[in-house]
Amino acid sequence: MKKIGILTSGGDSSGMNACVRSIVRTALRMGIEVVGFKKGYLGLMKGDYIPLDSKAVSGIMHRGGTFLQSARSPEFRTPEGQKNALDGLKRLQVDGLIILGGDGSLTGALTLHKLGFPVIGIPASIDNDIPFTDMALGVDTALNNIIYAVDCIKDTASSHARAFVIEVMGRNSGYLASVSAIASGAEYALVPEREFDLSEICQQLRQRYEEGRDNAIIILAEGVAKGQDIADSIKDAIGFETRVTVLGHYQRGGAPTVFDRLLASRLGKKAVELLVAGNHGMMAGLSCNTIVATPLEDVIKGAKRPQDEVLRLAEVLGI
Repeated sequence: MKKIGILTSGGDSSGMNACVRSIVRTALRMGIEVVGFKKGYLGLMKGDYIPLDSKAVSGIMHRGGTFLQSARSPEFRTPEGQKNALDGLKRLQVDGLIILGGDGSLTGALTLHKLGFPVIGIPASIDNDIPFTDMALGVDTALNNIIYAVDCIKDTASSHARAFVIEVMGRNSGYLASVSAIASGAEYALVPEREFDLSEICQQLRQRYEEGRDNAIIILAEGVAKGQDIADSIKDAIGFETRVTVLGHYQRGGAPTVFDRLLASRLGKKAVELLVAGNHGMMAGLSCNTIVATPLEDVIKGAKRPQDEVLRLAEVLGI
């Protein structure tokens, strides 16, 4: 293998830059040339790339997001888009490709693998819902961002005797909401995986108020409901002044944590080694602190990572 390509796709996550750096440095040490495709699959189809050497990846480890950029690309789902991508790879004499991203990005990687092109996937999704990896890139950084925000909001909630509904990312996964609620000592976590009775929550909030606990934090996964709707329902039911904070894309950015930097470095190294060894169509992931390889087909067909253990812990802790 003489030349490999890298692309970052889907939602960005902190640690992507550190992973690209690891891939480039590992490949260069093996005498392999590296190119980076800009804006994910869009750049792959358009042949929009940059050469990546040691200088190109110097000083990027501490940066959040992805310097290669990312973009949605419905066109790649079409046979014509896939042909354009393969033609571009052949024209550039790229022998293998490493793709960083979530479920949709890894599905694209599997598509290329089935079309006969050597591909390795790396899980990068702050929802932490990708099967066959204990953690995906960016999860730990996103959680630390959320915790910092919640701690700040708890101060003002206490000062003004208010309830706050804090909306975090997670359309189909409550991982961020449940883990951040446990780690911050929030009163409630509302997640897609569990039904909840808002009237019962209001009754408990009223009882808390009567006992002298005059503030509360409710962490809401965005896939459950709109934060303002939950806040209005609480205020209408018990008259408790309730404010909303939507953390939005703040969660995605910022310097990656030590955990994410190390995970990124380990996954990047493993991905290059898999390509060189001829183990294509795999995803590099983390299992029991060991970097392992799983067929992309199993990853895509596998059930989303269950959150049962985290949710049971939250329940035991009264969240």
